[in-house]
Formats: sequence, C-alpha cells, structure tokens
Amino acid sequence: MPEISSTNKRIAKNALLLYFRMLFMMLVSLYTSRVVLATLGVEDFGIYNVVGGVITMFSFFNGAMSSSTQRYITFELGRGDFDQLQKVFQTSVNIHLLVALLILFLGETIGLWFFYEKMVIPASRMTAAFWVYQFSIITMMVMIVSVPYNAAIIAHEKMSIFAYISILEVLLKLGIVYLLYLTRSDKLIMYAALLCATQLLIRIVYGHYCSCHFKEVRYYWGWDLKLFKEMLYFGGWNLWGGFATVLFSQGINILLNMFFGPFVNAARGIAVQVQGAVTQFSTNFQTALNPQITKSYALGDFTYMHSLIFRSSKFTFLLLAVISFPILLETEMILQLWLNMVPAYTVVFVRLMLCITIIDAMGGAFMVAAQSTGRVRFYQSVVGGILLAIVPVSYVVLRLGAAPWSVFLIHFCVCTVAFFVRLFIIRSMIHLSLYSYFHAVLLRCLYVLLLAMPLPIGLLYIFPATLWAGISVCFVSVLTISLSSYRVGLAEGERKFIKEKIRMFLSKSN
Repeated sequence: MPEISSTNKRIAKNALLLYFRMLFMMLVSLYTSRVVLATLGVEDFGIYNVVGGVITMFSFFNGAMSSSTQRYITFELGRGDFDQLQKVFQTSVNIHLLVALLILFLGETIGLWFFYEKMVIPASRMTAAFWVYQFSIITMMVMIVSVPYNAAIIAHEKMSIFAYISILEVLLKLGIVYLLYLTRSDKLIMYAALLCATQLLIRIVYGHYCSCHFKEVRYYWGWDLKLFKEMLYFGGWNLWGGFATVLFSQGINILLNMFFGPFVNAARGIAVQVQGAVTQFSTNFQTALNPQITKSYALGDFTYMHSLIFRSSKFTFLLLAVISFPILLETEMILQLWLNMVPAYTVVFVRLMLCITIIDAMGGAFMVAAQSTGRVRFYQSVVGGILLAIVPVSYVVLRLGAAPWSVFLIHFCVCTVAFFVRLFIIRSMIHLSLYSYFHAVLLRCLYVLLLAMPLPIGLLYIFPATLWAGISVCFVSVLTISLSSYRVGLAEGERKFIKEKIRMFLSKSN
C-alpha cells in the first residue's frame, strides 16, 4: 500500500507539472496563432497547413516506432534491466535514423510529385510553398531523431524537465512571431525556416540533458539484430494504426484542399489549433499515467493496471468536458474574441473536432495497455482498418456535393465505433471487466452530462447574444460540470482524496 500511495503521489505531481506547462503553452500558442494568421493572411496560413500536412502524412512511420520505443524503454525500466535498457536505446536511435532517411526519400519523391500535381496552390505562391515543403521535411526529420530522447525522459518520469524544455520551445515560437513583423523577406518562407531552426535547437537541448542524466543514453554504433527485428515487428503493427491515423487526418485536409481550396484549409488549421490546446488537458494526465500502466503490466499487477485505465478514461472525459463544453456552447463568440478574422466554416469545424477529441482521448489508455502486452497485431489491424474508412467515405460524400463539415461528421461516427471496438479487444488482452468499465467510467460520465448541461444550455437560449451573456454561459457551464464531476463523476475514495488535499493546502496556508 505505501508503494502504491507513493506511485499515486508521483503521478499527481507529474500531472501538475505537465498542467503548468500546458497552461503556459496554451496561452502563448493561442496568442501566436492569432498573430500568425493576421501576419500571413488566410491564404498563406492555409497553404502552410496543407503543405506541411503532406510531410505529416509520412510521419506515421515515426509514430509507429515512437510507440515501440516508449514501450520498450518503459518496460525495461520497470524490470530494472540496465544492460537491456541500454541496448533498447541504442537500437531505437538506429531505427529512428532509418525512419528519418525513409521520410526524406518519400518526401522528395512521392510527396514532391503530389505537391506539384495534386495540390491546389495559387501560382504566385508556388515558390514559397515549395520552400515551406522543404523546411517541413527537415523539421520532421529532426523531430524523428529526437524521439528516443523524449521517450527516455517520459519513461524516467522526469516531467519537470519535459515541461521546462517545452516552455522554452513555446517561448522561441513567440520570438518567431516578433521576427515575422520585422522581416522584409517572404513571411511564409521565413516562418517555416524559423520553426525548423527552433526544432533543431530543442533537439540539441533534449540530447544534452539525456546524455548528462541517464546512463543508458550513450550511443555506440552497432546492431542487436534480434532486438532490432523485435522492435520493428512490434512497430510494424503500430505502423498500420499510425498509417490509418495520419491518413484520415491529413487525408481529410488534402480532400478539403482538392474540393474547396486553401481558404477551407485555413479554417481547419484554426480548428486543429483549438483541438490541440484542448487535447493538452488530457494528454498531460495520460502522459503522467502511461508509464505506470506499462510498469504495472511488467510487474504482473493487473488490478492496479485496470484501476489506472479506468482513471485515465474517466478523468480524461471530465477534464476535457470542463474546457470543451464552454467552447462548444459559445464557439462563435470565443473565435471572434481570439481571431477577429474568422475563416468560413471554422465554427462548425471546431465543434465537431472537439466532439471527436473527447471520444478519441477516452480510449487513449487502451492503446497503452495493448502496447504493454507486446501483442498489438490484432488490435492495430482491426482499429486501423476501421479508421481507414474515413477518407474513402469522405471522398464519396464530397463528390456527391456535401458541405466541407460533412467529413468531420463522418470522422466522429467512425471514431465512436472504433472506441467500442478498442474496448472489446482490450478486454481479452488484459482480462478487463466490461461491466466494471461501463459502471465505473461510462455511466458516471453520462450522469455528469445529464446533471450539468441543462442549465447552461437553457441560459444560452434565454440570454441575448452579448459578450457578458456569453461569459456567463461559459462560467455556469464550467461550474456545473465541475460540481457534477465531483458529486457523481468521482468515486468515494477519489472525493476523499481531494478533500484531504484541500485540507492540507488550507492548513499550510494558515
């Protein structure tokens, strides 16, 4: 019991550090997004999002191997095998170097062909878009070779360093906004070049910290072919899931470009910014929790592992609900205050993407649990196959003349199906009780919604459409969701834990 209590405290501490990082990054990112949109203009902003998205399409190679690296490093830390841990790190560096070279090859062949032949870009901006494309390739390669170092920091649960370096990164991006004002050269090219330079500097900082603090972070040229094949096999099935994720994400972006042009891509780019900011609320909690899910499996502690999965799904929903529902209710007002210049379709894009985010994030722990077992073939093949349906269905719907927002509605429906499929698959992999999950997670989340939402929705229709009315609706929705989460969303032990922490805080203050 003392060991579990200590682990829970470490999870809470790491989550708080990541939330501090998130709040700072979110505030700065929201400001920089507004300034970048105003500085580049809607057309160039849309070009940057869709051109960078072509390279992001190839990032599923990196995503697959990133999951493999994270799993193996965390697993060996849980077992305490230092020699094997060092081999895992060395092998992961070799793999990511190969992935970076593969993306360079694909980007300069298939990607370049797609750039010139299929993308809808004004002729006057083609040269600028080309340089954005090249800088995006370099940026992606730098991010890829950084993965083993990031994985080591998270596996060691050094969230304070992770937070500090992320804050440095966002401050550098704030500096980029200032430099955009000063430059007389092409602002779109300059923006892509400065982002590339920022990523390179952050890579150096991560590498320096890891080499100074983690003994296993020592690279020696060599190949452990058995481990190499094992990690590639594990990553190979993650590759399928990653391919599906990137394809439906960037595939939707490219479909919108092909059917509607860069102005609709700008609207999607804004919606992605909002989605990214909101997602941080759940990602930070899950990042703090995920290493313990893997370590508990390595130790054979399934009871604790199940409790972590329940908490991950439930707390993810509650955290996202607090921030998402005020935005869902007052999307138009919030976007007007934030951007002044709101591209067409942005409001409906934001609302649908937030709904997708909530469903998708609740199942995040399922993937971590599957990876912990090392048996991801069936999980990834089934879930990836379901998600791949998004793009062809969206293409058919758009060919029939549907509005741009229809692709996000399709995305939401498919993600909902995929969530329940994930749950049923993971049940047999880790002996998870479906009844316990429905009772401890889904029913409690439903009760929170039924209790919290009637009042703010009623006020939305009663109040006139003014700034103060919108602020009032947002405040009431946050209040009702918070109170409902505490009363019906949390279990008795969780409420008791919060009360004790509040008492301790108040006693220290006095």
